[in-house]
Amino acid sequence: MNFRYILPALLGCSLGLASCSLDYEPVSDYSDVTEGEIDNVEDETVYQNRADAESALTALYEDFRNNQNYLQLDFLLIGDVHSDNAYAGTTGSEVVDPATNDLNGTTLCVNRDWNYYMLQAAKCTKFIIGVASVGDNSLSQDEINTMRAQAEVMRAFIWFRMVRMWGNIPIITTIPKDITSENIQESYESYFPAQNTEAEAYEYILKDLEDAYKYAPDGNGDKTRFSKDVARALLAKVYAERPVRDYAKVIKYVDELTARGYALCPEYGDLFNIDGAVKDGFTATPLYTNTVESILEVHYPVGSGNWASWMYGRCLEDWDNSFSWAKWITPSRDLLSAFDKEGDTKRKEQTVVYYECAWSNYYPSDNYAFMYKVRSGYSNIFFLRYDDVLLLKAEALLNGDNTDLAGAAEIIDRIRTRAGVAKLTSAEKGSKENLMKAYINERRLELACEGERWYDLVRLGILEETMAAAQRNDPGRLPIAVPYTVNSYLLPIPQDVLDTNPNVVQNPGY
Repeated sequence: MNFRYILPALLGCSLGLASCSLDYEPVSDYSDVTEGEIDNVEDETVYQNRADAESALTALYEDFRNNQNYLQLDFLLIGDVHSDNAYAGTTGSEVVDPATNDLNGTTLCVNRDWNYYMLQAAKCTKFIIGVASVGDNSLSQDEINTMRAQAEVMRAFIWFRMVRMWGNIPIITTIPKDITSENIQESYESYFPAQNTEAEAYEYILKDLEDAYKYAPDGNGDKTRFSKDVARALLAKVYAERPVRDYAKVIKYVDELTARGYALCPEYGDLFNIDGAVKDGFTATPLYTNTVESILEVHYPVGSGNWASWMYGRCLEDWDNSFSWAKWITPSRDLLSAFDKEGDTKRKEQTVVYYECAWSNYYPSDNYAFMYKVRSGYSNIFFLRYDDVLLLKAEALLNGDNTDLAGAAEIIDRIRTRAGVAKLTSAEKGSKENLMKAYINERRLELACEGERWYDLVRLGILEETMAAAQRNDPGRLPIAVPYTVNSYLLPIPQDVLDTNPNVVQNPGY
């Protein structure tokens, strides 16, 4: 009696399920990852030799690089469209539902993201287990530690995404063996685990990061690797966001990144500009890669373009490619007004571009606003940047045990100076309340259309008031279907997961 078909259900993957047409590379075949063939290194050798282990690590990186549908597109859909930064863009329910807060267990982005994240975490777990015992003993312990640590940082990144989205999630650190009639009772919970609490999930994330912090490769050269510096940046973000905050740790890890040479690029546009004349069919390579500001990014060299670029606007290397239908992540009037209020032309011009198009869902067709931060099939995708964690240090200085208003203001002014806007006024710096408002606004403008806005509103407890104001003041917003409440802070668990795993409980409000 063999139950090898069960683990895909555990992972939330109905592998034959029709998903969004944008599923770039949907999983459709069973494998030793999805079927559960490895329990621990004593039972079976996962990798026979060095080449097998190196190929498996490369495959993890390629999976991460190639799945922008989940890692970037849906991240922006929740982070910006579900907040006050952007409109849906097109009219399909997959983007309109987040824009109108009409989410449920069958929402497409919710389902496909859970499936992808659970599967990617399982692949990382398989590698972490398997690399410890390569068959021909050709890897030294130092090499094993370094390779394992990269998978741990990737898994922590995935789990951090999940816990921010869903709160209580199953944390799976083993790949169970096939269920047989002899072991079904003891194996049942391995295949149908209950959710760990949010606090427990954060502890597992910290465990992975703290191990990787010791053994991962240095990251100040190739920013595409899951390095020690990626671990440092994630540790700063985790300690800023977990239920029990530790602002001293936020400051510690940001200061370590600073000491390692991370800094703001001289110009904000250095992060997003590409080389070549628009509309000329050029090879649109980024002007800069692996900058002092980048901590984790993905590159798309010639012949391996970032397909997600044409989801947001024009592909500058192929002007008319897929420009016959409305795009996603349309910057909101509320966001444009926030830029204009600060006289923030530099960041606005890097975030928003206007084209003539054939639709007028949110703006006149002859002057339509598009998200501009991913403007080419060869644009880098950033997952962690120094400006993000540097601003989190300002948040820690504002909210930690030893409040330092002057230190927080200095960081915000540094960000503003790079953007070419005036430093904070005396009134803004004169009280914690005023400085906190300025800080929240600065994160919005600096990280606009990069997926962080929703999580900032939730973390800082200002979601309901912010979204109510956007509904009142932004005439372009669609009417909301469900009012924003504390139950809106987490996304619904996919219905398929609830149907296949009786130990998983839906989040409140859904």
